[in-house]
Amino acid sequence: MPAILDRIHAVTEPISKTAILSGAASAAESKDPRLAAGSITAAEELSATAPAPFAAITPARIHPLFPFTPLANIAANLPHVLTALAAADLTDPPLLLAALATIRAEAEPFLPLAEAVSPFNTSPCGHAFDLYDHRADLGNQGPPDGATFRGRGYVQLTGRANYTHYARTLSLDLINTPALAAEPQPAARILAAFLSDRQDAIRAALATSDFARARRLVNGGSNGLDRFTAAYTTGLTLLA
Repeated sequence: MPAILDRIHAVTEPISKTAILSGAASAAESKDPRLAAGSITAAEELSATAPAPFAAITPARIHPLFPFTPLANIAANLPHVLTALAAADLTDPPLLLAALATIRAEAEPFLPLAEAVSPFNTSPCGHAFDLYDHRADLGNQGPPDGATFRGRGYVQLTGRANYTHYARTLSLDLINTPALAAEPQPAARILAAFLSDRQDAIRAALATSDFARARRLVNGGSNGLDRFTAAYTTGLTLLA
């Protein structure tokens, strides 16, 4: 895999508690009607479809990993994530917790969000996501690549190179329809594939509690490290 793919998302603006609590409204690109409904009853029914290796992983059990996230969001989205992890044969506790901790760091509302305009991706007088347009490390080739291939999903897939790679890997039309990366099922498959590509290095880092390295393997930096570490260590206690 080209080195360019080692950097999925350079920096993202920290998510405020207010944004977390209103996350469902901001996930405009998500097409899952059960998510839009925001019904805990419907979400609980969906959670019952979790694959066998994760039968004990319920929304309520992992809720402490996401202390500011509505339980309904977890219940609606967790089954997609667990199904994708099982399909990728990522069923061991370190990779399960790495996936959940990554979601806490990248998409704390437990929704497959689309990245919003911020000072990290848009210059004061520029068009939306202009700071991404010519990012060679992301494979972008100029406008409108910055906006088209903005961060999306549970892992905030970013950049033309990443969209191209996972489009091929997962047979998803992410180039012509990049918003697919912000839909629950594709977003979960992308998360699982991204972790699978780095699973040995992630396991090695987590085996020595090197959370900073584990985070860099996904994010390329330390953004969200505090949330990643908190979720992972909480999960170790809860799932022991």
